[in-house]
Amino acid sequence: MKLPAWAQRNNEGPPDLDEVFRDLNQKINNLFGRGGGKGNAPPSTNVPINLPILPIIVVILLIWLATGFYIVDQGSLGVKQRFGAYVESTEPGPRWHWPYPIESVTVVNMEQVRRLEVGYRSGANGSKTKIPAEALMLTEDENIIDLQFAVQYNLKNAKDYLFNNRTTDDAVMSAAETAIREVVGKNKLDDLLQKGLQDTSEQMQALLDFYKTGVNITSVSLQAALPPEPVQEAFEDVNRANQDYQRQINEGEAYANAVVPKARGNAARLIAEADGYRLKVESEAKGNASRFERIYAEYVKAPEVTRKRLYLEAQEQILSSVSKVIIDQKEGGSLLYLPLDKLMQNSEAQSAGKNTTQSSASVASDKSAESIAVERALERSREREGN
Repeated sequence: MKLPAWAQRNNEGPPDLDEVFRDLNQKINNLFGRGGGKGNAPPSTNVPINLPILPIIVVILLIWLATGFYIVDQGSLGVKQRFGAYVESTEPGPRWHWPYPIESVTVVNMEQVRRLEVGYRSGANGSKTKIPAEALMLTEDENIIDLQFAVQYNLKNAKDYLFNNRTTDDAVMSAAETAIREVVGKNKLDDLLQKGLQDTSEQMQALLDFYKTGVNITSVSLQAALPPEPVQEAFEDVNRANQDYQRQINEGEAYANAVVPKARGNAARLIAEADGYRLKVESEAKGNASRFERIYAEYVKAPEVTRKRLYLEAQEQILSSVSKVIIDQKEGGSLLYLPLDKLMQNSEAQSAGKNTTQSSASVASDKSAESIAVERALERSREREGN
């Protein structure tokens, strides 16, 4: 290998710049077919360089400027930086910036929904691996609960997302655990197991906004709320007892709903009947009082006639319901008793025991016997009256 003239010197000092430039010019001329001599003769130092440097520089400059074009997709933002400092955020569409190293652009997807799992990790085949350090939390009544939940979020500020976070998932994880542990620490274990966990997205969002993370929480979904595994069977027994207790309460309420309205209806019916009876008695009493007042007024006008009329009306009312007939003689001390009711009962019994063919004859004979007995009784009474 042949060394240049300045390199063949024996450490006599730094190389001569004129020789360096001459060697460089010779190489350029040889490259573009403009050699200065024949064979291995050294080129002349006075050969001019006819290379079009300015067009080359212009082409290189245009290529460099063309690298500044970029496209921001829909739902994304472009974050422009100039010498590392934030300049602006560009909207979707074709854009241009000063190429590297002056400016750089980072395109951030703002609408992509990211998912973060707390307390567990999902496997490839759908299995779950529990993370006890994240899942176990302390409740208000000093019990331990196993909570597993997932957080979904997207971005709302590209600048904060790039420059205020070292790891966005870690920031969201810290905010989620802080909010969840705060809520769990204010509730009892039974309430959390029976009613579940209330929505904590607002608390998480407040923490993330306080630290200017540029993250927007979209949803917090509870995957599991269980007691710790060593005492899980005991809690299941308690849950079954609570379910039986609630079932008995529901049955009692159903029975009460069936009995109470019926009892109230009966009570209302009795009250209505009592009110009707009261009105009836009051009306009858008022009517009797009014009738007595009218009778008394007539009695004052004609006492004897009124007494006799009252007596006859009373006898008529009493004797209308009596089946016996008593005939009183005007003179004499004996009474004639006619047992017409007994005679009628005997005649009915006799007629019921006979055949249908003889029913008419038996009825006629009974009537004749009854009439004969009546006629004999009347004759005896007349004889006594004649004596």
